[in-house]
Amino acid sequence: MFMGNQVEPCVSAFQQVAERLVDEGYCIIENALPEALCQALFQRVTSLPRSEFRRAGIGRNRDQQIDDGYRTDEIHWLDSCDASASAYLTLMEQLRLDINRQLFIGLFDYEAHFAHYAPGSFYKRHLDAFQGNTNRVVTTVFYLNPEWCEQDGGAINLYENTDSEIPFKSVFPKMGTLVVFLSDQFPHEVMAAQRDRYSIAGWFRVKAAGVMVDPPR
Repeated sequence: MFMGNQVEPCVSAFQQVAERLVDEGYCIIENALPEALCQALFQRVTSLPRSEFRRAGIGRNRDQQIDDGYRTDEIHWLDSCDASASAYLTLMEQLRLDINRQLFIGLFDYEAHFAHYAPGSFYKRHLDAFQGNTNRVVTTVFYLNPEWCEQDGGAINLYENTDSEIPFKSVFPKMGTLVVFLSDQFPHEVMAAQRDRYSIAGWFRVKAAGVMVDPPR
């Protein structure tokens, strides 16, 4: 059984995140979190009943709709009832405080969900936020797939901007890899995989002037 107090603060990894967000706008760290937590999160997401997941939509709140031609993943929002999810959210809170301390960007909240991509599922190229129209500022993706190889597919492709035709970075969803990037800067896509693909997608948010803050999940 996973115990939340087994997790040690990931100080060095979090320092890299803030520094690289300043320099490059994104950060990719392998083995970012303790292996025990990775395994516990994997066991948690794979043990959830199918009924606990719902089809992911596009758009926010009342404007959300299902579009099978755009994305086909399923999601389950994290909460603190499970020890592994609680430990993960605690670490993301540490990361939020560290980014705020170094970058002074006023992140005040974090929301996250498990994402399950069945074989062949995908998410076409998109931005997580548009300047001035959302309170999502920093995106995180944490991967939970043991023994993943490139032949399994399922990479996330990052593009420099909306006009780019070729991704500048492709990251395969190996367990323990953390991807962090500015939500309104990098279009990205999730390629179809040959096997079930699991991750935790999350967003740090600010209180944007004139923009309604999405309710907490």
